[in-house]
Amino acid sequence: MSKFDIDEALIRKLGSLLKETGLTELELEKDGQRIRVTSQAAPATVVHASPVANVSAPAAPAAPAKAETAKNALTSPMVGTAYLSSEPGGTPFVKVGDRVTKGQTVLIIEAMKVMNPISAPANGVVKEVLVHDAQPVEFGEPLLVIE
Repeated sequence: MSKFDIDEALIRKLGSLLKETGLTELELEKDGQRIRVTSQAAPATVVHASPVANVSAPAAPAAPAKAETAKNALTSPMVGTAYLSSEPGGTPFVKVGDRVTKGQTVLIIEAMKVMNPISAPANGVVKEVLVHDAQPVEFGEPLLVIE
């Protein structure tokens, strides 16, 4: 097993991101190393950090062209299932044309049986909803456009 250099600044940045978004877990893989940061009652801590095999994978499919050009696309912070309402068949958190405020829950992503609220990053108007209810989403996938 190769030596794993810990980037403390990155870990602190990921911990801050957990607090800002209200998420419970983030995982980042770069250059064959993976870091997972989780948060519970205690402050965010590194739970798992280990080298992983450097395997070339096919490029991920391109995101929708509309989302690529949208500066204000809210992207998924994790892999999971996106839900547009708090319960099946319920009223969606937001719809196109709704005015949202920074920190307002706009959808939920379920990951590992944990419901993670996803908040609006800024005040604005929902211009486009790019996912469907109960749709699987990837890390970095555009979810909504808020302008």
